[in-house]
Amino acid sequence: MLKKITRLAIRSVLYLGLLGFVIMVLTRIIFLGKASLRTFSQDHVPARQVAIVFGAEVKKDGTPSIVLRDRVETAAALYKSGKVEKLLMSGDNRFVDYNEPEAMRHYALALGIRDADIVLDYAGRRTYDTCYRAKEIFGVNLAVLVTQGFHLPRALFLCNAFGIDAIGVEAQNYYYLKRLRLYWNLRELLATVQSVGDVYLLKPLPVLGKPEFIAE
Repeated sequence: MLKKITRLAIRSVLYLGLLGFVIMVLTRIIFLGKASLRTFSQDHVPARQVAIVFGAEVKKDGTPSIVLRDRVETAAALYKSGKVEKLLMSGDNRFVDYNEPEAMRHYALALGIRDADIVLDYAGRRTYDTCYRAKEIFGVNLAVLVTQGFHLPRALFLCNAFGIDAIGVEAQNYYYLKRLRLYWNLRELLATVQSVGDVYLLKPLPVLGKPEFIAE
């Protein structure tokens, strides 16, 4: 009797795990399909005033990682070609010795971007927070999102869910190892489902503050 109960429990766990995986994969496929309709090349993206540049890892010496450099370089190219006028750089700055927005700003300045056209969001702790704050704190209604292809579908979903008419440009100036791309895409399976839960069920409130509207 105990063996039958154990087998049934194991089988139930396996079925539930399989069901959960299928749901994650299907959700990801839907996100990818919708994102493909709103993703453009740097040359063909419609002009919009603001580009939202999503934060990523910063090295111990305070310089941006290759992933973050890729995003800033792509945003800088859009700026220089006249596709965008302002760069909203949003990232994590929860700790005194870790500052993604400032690292992005310094790199953008080195690329020739005017400091007056850089807006920093120090409370973009995750993609959800960045999109939420872009609308509520910075008053962004139209935007070009700049991030890697694996991340872009979720970023587009979240920004559009918060009332931003968002389109995207993929940051792809560097070659990334296959194992890294596989890891990032697998991680997105769970993150994608979580984003749906956050928008429609949990609705967490990010760090807010005084509005700093970017003129449009």
